[in-house]
Amino acid sequence: MNNKTILLVEDNAQDEMLTLRALRKAKVANQIDVARDGQQALEYLFKEGAYVDRDGADLPTMVLLDISLPRLSGLEVLERIRADSRTRLLPVVILTSSDEERDRLKSYEIGANSFVQKPVDFAEFAETVARLGIYWLAINEPPHH
Repeated sequence: MNNKTILLVEDNAQDEMLTLRALRKAKVANQIDVARDGQQALEYLFKEGAYVDRDGADLPTMVLLDISLPRLSGLEVLERIRADSRTRLLPVVILTSSDEERDRLKSYEIGANSFVQKPVDFAEFAETVARLGIYWLAINEPPHH
């Protein structure tokens, strides 16, 4: 299971730290790469720009994607992921503090696999992230490309 990479797309340094800590606490030993804005996430996924020489698997096993990001929003990133045949089937979990119904609806309309609201309480947040990691990395059976 350790060869499965997670791409965390998060611009909030505190949420990034809490997510990484929660995954470590849940004993998720996978490599976690971080993109801090939407454009950086796309460059990582498509091996462009600063990531043209990125090592490792072609794609991460899953993407944890915030909606509210600089440069390109999480929803714009998701639209581009779903529009490209190389990433169309990549599992994308929206992990956001938004509780807006329109964000949830739009996320699913454009192909999110899951929409999870970040709990405010750290213990709850850690539990949520741990469950996501276990489900998407150990339980879910992704399509083979």
